[in-house]
Amino acid sequence: MPPDASLLPAEADEVLLAVNPKAGARSSQQRVRCLVDMLEAEGYQARVLDDLDRIAATANQSYARGRLRALIGVGGDGTAAELVNRTQPGLPITLLPAGNENLLARHLGLDPEPASVFRVVKEGVLSKLDAARANERIFLLMIGCGFDGEVVRRVHQRRTGHIRSRNYAKPILETIRSYEYPRMRVYWNGQAEDEQPDPLDARWLFAFNVPCYGGGMQLAPKADARDGLLDICAFGGGSWWHALRYVTATYMHRHERLADCTTCRIGRLRITSDARVPYQLDGDPGGFLPVDVEVLPERLTMIVPATTVS
Repeated sequence: MPPDASLLPAEADEVLLAVNPKAGARSSQQRVRCLVDMLEAEGYQARVLDDLDRIAATANQSYARGRLRALIGVGGDGTAAELVNRTQPGLPITLLPAGNENLLARHLGLDPEPASVFRVVKEGVLSKLDAARANERIFLLMIGCGFDGEVVRRVHQRRTGHIRSRNYAKPILETIRSYEYPRMRVYWNGQAEDEQPDPLDARWLFAFNVPCYGGGMQLAPKADARDGLLDICAFGGGSWWHALRYVTATYMHRHERLADCTTCRIGRLRITSDARVPYQLDGDPGGFLPVDVEVLPERLTMIVPATTVS
């Protein structure tokens, strides 16, 4: 077994399935039922819940008694982040992917098939990963400030049920027409604004815990959720034509060569603006600047296939 992983305790036999009824493009009821049948046939005590307060209370109590084998988030990246925000550090979480992108699940090698999730619960290993916090909210993947934060805000403002990829088309076009790319200022590693007279100027700002972003873009391909740092990617141009240049360069894996692209690794940052700039966390609206961001080392405990950490 890899040195950074550990086995699930043999006496832990309670499994909770936390279902987000709004996640993904279609219902997951059939897959959930199939997974529950597999778990119960193996002798696990499986329960399905869809109320977040009840999920968190039940999971925390089961974990405190040493009986919780897994809290399975049935949903996407937002579901995973919501569960981490509501549960104790160390509580074992895995995923039955049912979201739009499922970036975390794909990164960790978690398959959407019930039989695969069953094997992870039965034979998987515990892996400690970093998370991060933006003001008081924990996120797992990334924070994005500026244009993509505005797109996410518009998408969720209209949300009535499952989000599909096509739900992003109109908000993207609207944002292209109206967004003004205000200046953001980035301060490093806890320095106060008056202690850092020359902050980084950016019109686009991302900080990654893992190397995942929607659409297959790799803005921070070397981001590592075990290094105690966030990978920063910032762009300085403030127009749609700059955006086209950045997207093209990113898909060609050349964006870090651009003169107006800044990349680095840091543990803490503060992002401010004189304008009302939105930010997104793991694809969900996070709020508006200013925001203080810091790494939370080993805050996330995931149950993953042993091959993921080998």
